[in-house]
Amino acid sequence: MSTATAQLLHQLGVALQTMPAQRYWVAYSGGVDSHVLLHAMAALRPQLTATLNAVHVNHGLNPAASEWAAHCVSVCEALDIACHLFNVDAHAQKGESPEAAARDARYHAFSQLIERGDLLLTAHHQEDQSETLLLQLLRGAGPHGLAAMPALCRFSAGNLARPLLAISQAQIEQYANDKLLHWIEDPSNQDRGVERNYLRHEIIPSFKSHWPAFAKTVSRSAGHCAEAVELLDELAAEGLHQLTGWVKDQPVPLTLPLPDLQQMTPQRRRNILRYWLRIRELPIVSTKVMAQIECSLIEAREDANPLVRWSGGELRRYRGNLYAMLPLVPFDTSTEVPWQWPLQSLTLPAGLGTLMACTREVAEEEESMTKLSLAQCRQLPITIRFRRGGERCCLEGRDHHHELKGLLQAAGVPPWQRDRIPLIYLGGQLAAVVGHFSCAPFQAGEGEAGITFSLR
Repeated sequence: MSTATAQLLHQLGVALQTMPAQRYWVAYSGGVDSHVLLHAMAALRPQLTATLNAVHVNHGLNPAASEWAAHCVSVCEALDIACHLFNVDAHAQKGESPEAAARDARYHAFSQLIERGDLLLTAHHQEDQSETLLLQLLRGAGPHGLAAMPALCRFSAGNLARPLLAISQAQIEQYANDKLLHWIEDPSNQDRGVERNYLRHEIIPSFKSHWPAFAKTVSRSAGHCAEAVELLDELAAEGLHQLTGWVKDQPVPLTLPLPDLQQMTPQRRRNILRYWLRIRELPIVSTKVMAQIECSLIEAREDANPLVRWSGGELRRYRGNLYAMLPLVPFDTSTEVPWQWPLQSLTLPAGLGTLMACTREVAEEEESMTKLSLAQCRQLPITIRFRRGGERCCLEGRDHHHELKGLLQAAGVPPWQRDRIPLIYLGGQLAAVVGHFSCAPFQAGEGEAGITFSLR
C-alpha cells in the first residue's frame, strides 16, 4: 500500500468520526473520485457504525448512460454494497444551464432517499474546493460564497458530508491505481465551455506550475471564510433575537420590524436580512437586489407599500413590518370551488394551501374566528370563493353589515393577502373569512355543534 493510499484511508477514517449516521449513502457516479470514496468506505466498513449503501443517478444525457449505470451496479455487487438506482430527466429547460439542470435533478433524487439520521457522502476533494472558491470569487460572492463547500451540512431529512475535502486529486488517483480500479470517464468533463472545466483544464494548471500548493492553500482560505461565516451567522442570530425574540429551532419569524432595522448600521442590517432570508429558505439576493431593498423598502416613505422581487423570492412592506415570501402566483379571483359534504381537506388553487374543516361542540369560552353552524353547513351548498369587491359581512354583536375590504384593512391584513383569503359561502351568501371572522347569521351559537375552518 502506497503512502498516499494509507493517508487517504486514515484521513477518511478521521473525518467519519465527526460524521455519525444511521445509514451511509455514497453518491456514486462511477467516476474516479466517487469510485475511490466507495472503495475506501468499503475498506473501512469494519469500523463504521452504520450500514453502507450507494446511490447512482442516471441522467440519461449520454448515449452510454445505461452502460454506466450497469457498471456502477456491478461494482457495488462486487463490494457487497446495496446500490439504489435513480433514472431522471436532467435535460435543461429554456434559459437553464445543462450543468445546473443535471445537478438539480441529481440532488432532487438524493433528497427523496435521505431519511432522518442518514448521511449522504459526496466525493468532492481539495481541487474541487479550490475551483468552487475561484468560481465564487469571479462571481463577486461574499463570505458565504467564498466559504465554498462545507464539510458537513443539513440535507433533506438528514445530512450531507464531503469527507475528502482535505484529500488531493493526486492522492485519489494514486489510490485508484494502487487498487487497480476501473472507472468511467465522462467526456462532458472535458468541455471547456463549462466554467468549472475551463478553470480546471486551462487556468488552474498554470497556477499549480507556479504555486504547487495552490489547491491546498486556496482550500485553506475557504476554511478561513467558513469560520468567519460562522461568526457572522452568530451575530445575525443575536440580532434576529433582539428584533423578534426568535431562537434557533423555533419557527422562523415571517416579518421583521422595520423601525428597529432602520436604527441599525447598514452592515449589520444587511447581515441580518441575508441570514433571515436564508433560514426562511429563500434564494440568496445579489448585491444589486440588496441595494434595491435598502432604497425601496428600508428608506421608503412610511405610507408606501413597495415590492422588491428577485428569482425565487419577494420582499414587501406593510405597516412597519418587512415581509419575506415566495413569489405570489397569479390566479383568477373569479375562481369558485364547490365543497361537497362530508367536508374533506380541500386543495386551493395557485398554491394557496389546503382548507381543513373540524367538527366539534363550541364551548362558551371559545373564540374561534371561523366557526359556522354545523346544521347550516349540512343544509346549504358550500362554495369557496375569493374577494372580488363589494362583499359585506355582519360581525357578531353588530347590527349592520360592513364592507369586507374595510374589515380586512382594520384587521391589519396586508393588501397582497386580501384577495387570496378563502371565503366560505353558504347558499350563495358570505358566511366566513377563513382565519379571520364569521358572519353572524351563520355563526354557531353557544353549545351548538359547529365547524371550524383553518388554512394550512
